Amino acid sequence: MGDTPNVSHSLTLRVQFKNDSGMLGRLASNIGRLGGDIGSVDLVSVGDGIMVRDLTINCRDDGHATELLNDIRALDDFTLLHHSDRTFLLHLGGKIEVVSRSPIRTRDDLSMVYTPGVARVCMAIHEHPEDAYSLTIKKNTVAVITDGTAVLGLGDIGPAAAMPVMEGKCALFKEFAGVDAFPLALDTTDTAAIVDTVSHLATAFGGINLEDIAAPRCFEIEEQLQARLDIPVFHDDQHGTAIVTLAPLINALRLVGKEPGDLKVVFNGVGAAGVAVSKIFMDYGITNLIGCDRSGAIYPGRSGHMNFMKQWYADHTNPNDERGSLADVIDGADVFIGLSAPGVLTVPMLKKMNRDAIVFAMANPTPEIMPEEATPHVRIMATGRSDYPNQVNNVLAFPGVFRGALDVRATTINDEMKRAAAYAIAGVIPADELHEDYIIPSVFNKAVVEAVAKAVAKAARASGVARRETKG
Repeated sequence: MGDTPNVSHSLTLRVQFKNDSGMLGRLASNIGRLGGDIGSVDLVSVGDGIMVRDLTINCRDDGHATELLNDIRALDDFTLLHHSDRTFLLHLGGKIEVVSRSPIRTRDDLSMVYTPGVARVCMAIHEHPEDAYSLTIKKNTVAVITDGTAVLGLGDIGPAAAMPVMEGKCALFKEFAGVDAFPLALDTTDTAAIVDTVSHLATAFGGINLEDIAAPRCFEIEEQLQARLDIPVFHDDQHGTAIVTLAPLINALRLVGKEPGDLKVVFNGVGAAGVAVSKIFMDYGITNLIGCDRSGAIYPGRSGHMNFMKQWYADHTNPNDERGSLADVIDGADVFIGLSAPGVLTVPMLKKMNRDAIVFAMANPTPEIMPEEATPHVRIMATGRSDYPNQVNNVLAFPGVFRGALDVRATTINDEMKRAAAYAIAGVIPADELHEDYIIPSVFNKAVVEAVAKAVAKAARASGVARRETKG
């Protein structure tokens, strides 16, 4: 069961009871006794000595919600008329839609939007293919692609079950960066089939966002698509995570006064995200980096539980050949990065870290160690959760990254652009406002997308992958 009530498990209850003094208080008391968090109470109707009210209640999880509903049903003098799950209601009919930008009210409108007028536009693109960027949706449209094999913390749940996440991603693209994104959930886990499918449909899009595809296939799919397409291909679970993890580290190091080259950084979790974050850290100047998986530290020569990306990891990290469990290699670490599972980091491990320790425990929804446990023993703490300070969230990166890439019609999103995005996010917080509880800006800070987009566009031009000099 979760730790605290939260809006993702939020109910709306319609309850009828006598319009007598103290009745509402009695109902609220029972809800509070069961641990429910009442968000609002609205009056629906009053008449003939009867009152009907709607209550919005946050619960811990589904089990808690069921317990609370059953208790209210059992109360004398109260009738539960209706209840609904606010999260499910929000998803009814899906979260996104296609809206026409061109009204069709007259014969003239129809003749220009469709046949016969549209033929002239088709031939213009046929003669000058680059005009697809200005005469179609291509310049501002991203495909969000998944096979449903690594969805959030849910794992391999298939493409249909992954669709709500993909729709949500598209909604975030539009809300934060004005990018039109469309979800495509592919009913195959075959690498070649995914690469072929995405390659064939890429014509309509200015960029490809790969999402929730399991490692190690995600590496191969991204690499092959980048080689075949002339538009950006960005696996957000890798590179978005890398960008939004480097950004708060940059600011954290400013606070603790340490240099990248002097750090010992320990990772727990060496999947798609762990490898990508490690690479951007190494590019930042960190040389002593050790990764752990379920079998312990990855080191040169390790033979068990390896794949091609872990082999790369073994060949390029852990310069001092440290071996053993997470508890062994965390001794003397300055930074811990968790992209793994709940509860794997303990207080005794934290006590083995260096002075002014930095801990990013980003397993969701339950981190490797809860902030309440860690804070007394570390200087800076961050998680992926919105109910604690320093939320590390990919929405700080991918909208602005694609906005900048689309604005200059970039052919790829390269390392220079990713690094520029991380520095831009970090730079949104002025130096005099940096604090242990404020090393990364809020996802609702409107300055973030603009700063990231400008930095990414500038880096694309400087690195020679931009096809357009100015926004438009």
